[in-house]
Amino acid sequence: MNKLLEIKNLSTSFYTHLGEVQAVRDISFTLNKGDVLGIVGESGSGKSVTALSIMRLVGIPGKIKDGQITFEGTNLSEISKKEMENLRGNDIAMIFQDPMTSLNPVFRIKNQMVEVIRRHTDLSYREAIERAKDLLKQVGIPDPDTQIRDYPHQFSGGMRQRALIATAISCSPKLLIADEPTTALDVTIQAQILELLRELQADTGMSIILITHDLGVIAEICTHVIVMYGGKIMEKGTVQDVYYMPQHPYTQGLHKSIPKTVNEKTRLHPIEGSPPDLLNPPKGCPFSPRCPHTMEVCLAESAPEYRISDTHSSACWLHDIDAPSIASFLKEEEGTIDE
Repeated sequence: MNKLLEIKNLSTSFYTHLGEVQAVRDISFTLNKGDVLGIVGESGSGKSVTALSIMRLVGIPGKIKDGQITFEGTNLSEISKKEMENLRGNDIAMIFQDPMTSLNPVFRIKNQMVEVIRRHTDLSYREAIERAKDLLKQVGIPDPDTQIRDYPHQFSGGMRQRALIATAISCSPKLLIADEPTTALDVTIQAQILELLRELQADTGMSIILITHDLGVIAEICTHVIVMYGGKIMEKGTVQDVYYMPQHPYTQGLHKSIPKTVNEKTRLHPIEGSPPDLLNPPKGCPFSPRCPHTMEVCLAESAPEYRISDTHSSACWLHDIDAPSIASFLKEEEGTIDE
């Protein structure tokens, strides 16, 4: 079996003075060895909290209140803090959203990389420095012998992101979680970072979870996609499934809200309304207040996961056998997306 990570019924909340913010609500998915999984959705959909839950880095007032996170047969919610620290950075590594705040501004790049390498390996200090230089060279940092002595503020945004990637892969992790790795970078640097991740995955065979709000980024590198909204999974499948046969109205809305060409003057179709308040989430489908196809059942109860194919599923009542005009609806939506 190639299963590397399995999430079952994961729920994570933040307990504030205003009440419980239900950031992640009963999600389940599986990641196989060598797969690149993209998690996409609007801000506040639960993408980053899912990643932090896997890493067991949800801080106070947050708490994983239910569910199971299994990595290579080990339930991460049951192991000790010490065991998780040994796993984190070694078998599972994470690239955080903002490289400037993820790197300590008062320590040189050298010190920060060497600390991670020596924490998880038996290398000496000098051997760790050489390993760090090799890693910086691998991720495209020019003149690593000199620049390893620089501070984070002396690096450009793209170089800081490369340094974080080098640190994350320093112990050859089996799973790399990249949370918005191309945010705030220009288009050219974005393409370079994505190509770097693609090459590293091909060379090492590690699995990657890529978190983003950009469907274009997902298409560049991922093999599978999860679409999240309001703390829940709306749709999941292969890249081909989700891009060419989107089944959930939210996924279809995302497709229609991004430009398809640069030469034609085409009007974009934004998703009307705002994301749900997770202090008081909708009783039914979280997308129902914004969905143009909402039915009474959508307001009363969340839809189960309907299997579209062996690789594709969607949590929408429109797939129910009793739903009205489902075939014509899907045909109409697919035609709109392809236009």
